[in-house]
Amino acid sequence: MKAVVLLSGGLDSAVTAYIAKAQGYDIYALTFDYGQRHRKEIEAAKKIVKKLSVVEHKILSIDLTQIGGSALTSDLAVPQGKSFSEIKSSEEIPVTYVPARNTILLSCALGYAEVVGADAIFIGANHMDYSGYPDCRPEYFAAFQDLANLATKRGIEGNYVEIKTPIINLDKKEIILKGAELNVPFELTWSCYVGGEKACGKCDSCTIRLAGFKQAGLKDKIKYNK
Repeated sequence: MKAVVLLSGGLDSAVTAYIAKAQGYDIYALTFDYGQRHRKEIEAAKKIVKKLSVVEHKILSIDLTQIGGSALTSDLAVPQGKSFSEIKSSEEIPVTYVPARNTILLSCALGYAEVVGADAIFIGANHMDYSGYPDCRPEYFAAFQDLANLATKRGIEGNYVEIKTPIINLDKKEIILKGAELNVPFELTWSCYVGGEKACGKCDSCTIRLAGFKQAGLKDKIKYNK
């Protein structure tokens, strides 16, 4: 069995890649340089694939800075200093949302899957910790599955490429515990939105990651600014 795995270099995507490997898939890793604020995640992805022993690792360039509209692809400030409870309770779509990102990335992954003959696409989307991201909801992926079935040669022939979201209903604690079970090298992953030599420890992504490790009773081995 073959699977295309969207591997950003972040914690969630790394755990998802290891889940795919544990399920017996040969991994074709796909990382995107889409103009995000820093290349730390991309460099992390390169390190992770070496541990994972993938069949192939492609890094595609798509310049989403030309569209902008996100703190990750423009000069908008990355929010910092919110508590974990504030992040969880917010009903607003965060400024770190990248417009239509998952649709763009999944479309590329779908084309790649057809070329290499992959049976599945794995994506580390999660709607428990990022409830404001519209393209991280289960109903979104159900809709994309319908699109994939309709829009591909494989789909027309009845040989569907399955969109798999194994961690979508897990909270960060559960994701980390699953990763620990699979020996995911968390120390190689990168979650911080800001970038830098060390993780900022104050952006939403760092806050959620730190809370997850604390709740899981495990030590996060990456370095943070004090």
